[in-house]
Amino acid sequence: MARVTVYDVAEKAGVSTATVSFAFRHPDKVKDDTKAKVLRVAEELGYVPSGNARSLAKGRTGTLGMYAFDMLLERPQGSNLEDDWPDVSPRSIDEPLDGDEPNVLVYPLYVDEVLRGFELECWKSGKGILMGAASERDDHRSVTDIAGRVDGLSLMPSGYNDALPLSMLAKTIPLVMVGVGDEKLPAAYLQCDNASGMRQIVDHLVDVHHVDEMAFVGGLDSDDVVARYVAFRKCLEERGLDSSDALLDDSFATSDEYMVGLCEAIGSGRLPQALVCGTDQTAFGVIRLLEEAGVRVPDDVIVTGFDGILAGRLMEPQLTTVRQPMEDMGREAARMLLSRNGEPWEKAERRVLPVRLIVRGSCGCNQKNLSA
Repeated sequence: MARVTVYDVAEKAGVSTATVSFAFRHPDKVKDDTKAKVLRVAEELGYVPSGNARSLAKGRTGTLGMYAFDMLLERPQGSNLEDDWPDVSPRSIDEPLDGDEPNVLVYPLYVDEVLRGFELECWKSGKGILMGAASERDDHRSVTDIAGRVDGLSLMPSGYNDALPLSMLAKTIPLVMVGVGDEKLPAAYLQCDNASGMRQIVDHLVDVHHVDEMAFVGGLDSDDVVARYVAFRKCLEERGLDSSDALLDDSFATSDEYMVGLCEAIGSGRLPQALVCGTDQTAFGVIRLLEEAGVRVPDDVIVTGFDGILAGRLMEPQLTTVRQPMEDMGREAARMLLSRNGEPWEKAERRVLPVRLIVRGSCGCNQKNLSA
């Protein structure tokens, strides 16, 4: 079957080829109704713009793509780490960092470890990599540009997903959605076992620390965190514990009301015995806020995370968390794409990777007897 070209789209949409190109590369320069028409026709025909004419003739590029979105964090240029980036606590890092060294609160994160696994598997298979990251100003240009240059594309979770022409892309190249739970597309969906991880946390808190009052903290802005919260409530109910006030604070880090719910609980003395956080990064913010309020972790309140990023090992107390196999997720994403040899999935396919609980000091465990 011949690949759909820009000429096919232009003819059916009744516009010039330049307008089709602008609709993808410079959508701000095209009228909204014209752009919508072009994108609708492109989706119907299964068209993806390509920046590599040679690859069109060859049929395959020998390259895979990874789209990382807004999970990448950057320290402001010329800033001082201690002044511009919040620390976990006064004792979070044994030695101070200077401006040339990476801040472990910014790197490596979940997305960085997944990316490393993806890169390693591509290197092992002799494949090239194209990287991309979106911003709210980017519209859909960079993802469609990358999609036209690769044999398969892996996408990290983001609030930008709904604004991208993913249904169109899924018809033309294989897509792997990492950390996405809603199977809307004929694509591969790759997640960690959120339910098992949350069960391990709750079981540990109840069986080892005899906690009978705990609450969840975390913005419900990603499929993973939503799945963890749903599993948390279910675990409480199965244990016969009250789940009516299970969600203590669901504010987002970018919100003006970030951690207001937690602050109110601290101020009114309504803190539960344990705070179960949706991610490690959320747990870092929780611990810092508690310490500033004079609440001791874990003596007064237990705090747990989820992900297992490096910073959790370097803070004091070290963070009890669930470690998901982030590098393996990146490797698996690449392997799944390679297995398709450029052919899109006909229907949704799901793969779930196991997780494990890592118990450390923030839950009160004796770290001398536990491996980090």
